[in-house]
Amino acid sequence: MNVGNIAQTADAIRANVSKVIVGKEDIVDQLIIAILTSGHVLLEDVPGTGKTLLAKAVAKSISGAFKRIQFTPDLLPSDLTGIHFYNQKLGEFEFRPGPLFANIVLADEINRATPRTQSSLLECMEERQVSIDGTTHELGRPFLVIATQNPVEQQGTFPLPEAQLDRFLFKLKMGYPTTEEGIAIMKRFMANSPLEHLAPVVDTVQIEEAKQQYTGVEVSEELLSYMLAIVEATRKHPDAALGASPRSSQAFLRACQARAAIQGRSHVLPDDVKAMAVPVLAHRISLRSVQRMRADAAEHIVQSILAAIPVPADAPLISRA
Repeated sequence: MNVGNIAQTADAIRANVSKVIVGKEDIVDQLIIAILTSGHVLLEDVPGTGKTLLAKAVAKSISGAFKRIQFTPDLLPSDLTGIHFYNQKLGEFEFRPGPLFANIVLADEINRATPRTQSSLLECMEERQVSIDGTTHELGRPFLVIATQNPVEQQGTFPLPEAQLDRFLFKLKMGYPTTEEGIAIMKRFMANSPLEHLAPVVDTVQIEEAKQQYTGVEVSEELLSYMLAIVEATRKHPDAALGASPRSSQAFLRACQARAAIQGRSHVLPDDVKAMAVPVLAHRISLRSVQRMRADAAEHIVQSILAAIPVPADAPLISRA
C-alpha cells in the first residue's frame, strides 16, 4: 500500500475542483472518500447550492462520464437502465444503455420518483450491474451515485425508507456560502463558468488503483472497539426508534480508512472516527415520533454519543499478517 499515491490523487482532485467550487472542502473530501470506498452520497439541500456543479467538477477531474437524471413520478426503471430495441436495419435487437452507464450519476430529486423506480436505482447502486431480459451489463468503474432531495418541498414526494437510506455511505448538506464565499462565487462566474475549461487531473485507472490500496490502512483494536461502541450506542439512545445497522459498521470503518489515506496516513486516528460519525451514521437512525420535527435530531444524537464515549488514549496498531 502506498498512501502517498492516494493522497496525491486526492490532492489533485481537490485542487482541481476548487477552481470551480468555492469552499466546501469537507464536502469535496467526502465525495473523494465515497469514490474510494465505492459508496454513494445523498445530498439534501435546497436548489441552487451547487450540487450539480460539484458533481460535474468531480466527474471532469477524474476523466469520468457524467449523467444527470431528473427524477419525476412518471420515470420508469427502464428509463434508468436502458432497453433492448429492434434495429430494423440490422434485423436484430440491440441494447440502448440508460443514463446509469456513467461514472458519476446525479439522481436529482430522487424522492420525486415512485418507490419502484427508487428501488431499481438502489439495486444498481448495490450490485453495480443491471440485468435486462436475462442479460447482465456491468456499470462503470468507478461508479458513484449522488442523489439529491429538497428538504423543504414534501408534497408529491416519496420519502426514501430506512432500508434504502442505509444504502448511502453519506448524507450531506451543502449549505449556503458565507458572505466572503458568495462574493468569490460571483467574481469567479462573472465572465463565464470555469467548469468549461476544467481538465482531468487523474484517470479512472488511478482511481481504481487507489480503491484497491486504501483498505491497507491500519486500525487499532481500541479504535475498532470505539467505533463499534458509537454504533451500538445509536441503538440504545432513548430518542432513536432504530439505530445504525451492522452494514453501517462496515461503512464507518471504510470511511475512516479512506479519510486517513487521502490525508497521507497509513493508520486511522480518533479524529477520523469523529469526523466520519455524523455523515455515516445520522441518516441510518430512525427517530421516535416526538423527535421527527427536528431537522437535525439524528445529527444531535450522534454528536451527543461522541461527547459521552471516551476517546481511547492509547491505540496501538493491529499487526497484519
